[in-house]
Amino acid sequence: MSVLLSARGLRIAFGGLKAADGIDLDVMEGEFLAIIGPNGAGKTTFINMATGYLKPQAGQITYAGRNILGMTPRQIVRLGVARSFQLPQLFTEHTVLENTALAVAAREGVWSPFAPLLRPRFRREAEEVLDRFGLLPLAGQRADGLNEGARKLADIAMAVALRPRLLLMDEPTSGVASADKMGVVETLARVLRQSGVTAVFVEHDMDVVARFADRVAVWGQGRIMALGPPEQVLNDPDVRRDVIGIGPGEASHAAA
Repeated sequence: MSVLLSARGLRIAFGGLKAADGIDLDVMEGEFLAIIGPNGAGKTTFINMATGYLKPQAGQITYAGRNILGMTPRQIVRLGVARSFQLPQLFTEHTVLENTALAVAAREGVWSPFAPLLRPRFRREAEEVLDRFGLLPLAGQRADGLNEGARKLADIAMAVALRPRLLLMDEPTSGVASADKMGVVETLARVLRQSGVTAVFVEHDMDVVARFADRVAVWGQGRIMALGPPEQVLNDPDVRRDVIGIGPGEASHAAA
């Protein structure tokens, strides 16, 4: 596999807190990379830097061999990098179909909040995207009427409508009911893999990480503490103690 996103020497601090303290990381094309770690470790900061929402104080980030530091989020999206947020960024007064059509239109360079809703080709493509996520039956429902699992899928459907090559997701299961988590991730993993999209996702549910990640990167105090396949990383004694919260001799579903 080739390197799609590469970070070298990333550093950024907020006051005395080092959110990135020399981060080096390569994201390989086609993989699902999970980022785990305690709150405040710098996980979301990394996603914000990789998508243009924050500029590191030192270091570099390249995407497909191209330097993307200093680019705006919109410019980075146009290169093929999309993201979803911990809280879904939906237009709550619009329907699921209208939200997705807005994303299709944005990809085409149409930023008017009304034009996409009037163009049949945007709506047709939006319906195709929603069908892949199993959301077509909800196409006419307003976003503010969705349950959390459907809201998460609708948010990621909007990102996929941008036709990204790389998608970065900040806690895709946050707020989703425990009974719905695996179904939500199974759906998004299926769609992303079928579409050939590389994925990086921040996640706190170790069962989700163990099941869906190809590799796991463990963040701690702005540094990468461990990096490797889930069966290796999730059984590392330091990771189990400091991140998962399991002591020696204790069992966990994720590490089993």
